[in-house]
Amino acid sequence: MKKLIVFFLACLNFACDTEINPTLNPAAEVMVVDAWLNDKNETQKIFLTISQPYFDQSSPEMVEGASVSVKDLSSGETITFVETDAYYGWEPGDEAFLVVGHQYQLLLEVDGKAYTANAGLGEVPEVDSVQFTYNPKDINFKEPYFTAEFMANDIPGRGDAYWIKAWKNGVYLSKPSEINIAYDAGFSSTQTMDGVLFNQIIRKDFVNPWDENPEKENSFLPPYVVGDSLYLEIHSIDPMAFEFLSGVILQTNRPGGFSELFATPLSNVISNIYPVSEESSTKVQGFFNVSAVTSGGGKLTAAIAETAMNAADD
Repeated sequence: MKKLIVFFLACLNFACDTEINPTLNPAAEVMVVDAWLNDKNETQKIFLTISQPYFDQSSPEMVEGASVSVKDLSSGETITFVETDAYYGWEPGDEAFLVVGHQYQLLLEVDGKAYTANAGLGEVPEVDSVQFTYNPKDINFKEPYFTAEFMANDIPGRGDAYWIKAWKNGVYLSKPSEINIAYDAGFSSTQTMDGVLFNQIIRKDFVNPWDENPEKENSFLPPYVVGDSLYLEIHSIDPMAFEFLSGVILQTNRPGGFSELFATPLSNVISNIYPVSEESSTKVQGFFNVSAVTSGGGKLTAAIAETAMNAADD
């Protein structure tokens, strides 16, 4: 029996270490729509590109010559996006186009084929404050360290969804594990967390970068030290956009290793881009969303650090 176990473990080790190079059939090209608009006074961009093989690291090819516009279904107003070298853009100017509570429609025409998508603009809560906490040393940190946390309450009324984006020292926290979304104040539509403070994991865990310490194996760099800053934005998102981002997290935040043998197979996430007619049946992926945005931030100064340390000692 022992010999059988040893043989099995040896085969398992061999299987994990063996490199294979399967021959893959080329995937069909797909138009990809990246249309995430917001009410900030900055250039609004819509990206239309062509998909490419997984191992191709070059920049995706832009779809040129398209007609791109967004219509406010509540007011009837339409804005046209102008083609540039990299995207289709629109400058907001002094008058805001996006209005909370309104419904919007993306209209695309590419090579005589039409596509459309709909999204609603929901409310977004204010960021009350950003706080820093002093923590004693633990298994990951050999010295005491500081973490950040933002305070905000969900908008009362079931069915709100948000995407919380964070920047440490001006650098966007963009890892798949740092995608921070909320449904009301919780993690899904099945939870009853309406009109209350966001769940602590949403407020804290996702705004603290956990970067490996290159000088110490199996340890992490402190999330924040004196002089570091945190800036964050809360974006209201359509409930279907919440499902889209949930799919993105599932497909991209994969731990690797042995556990991948039992993971959900890779697949395309949902899309809200649809052909207007059967003649426009070309495959298309991507998403259209409109967001209202609030922001807040803070800096860990020496005075704030001292206050946090004193509070931890009390």
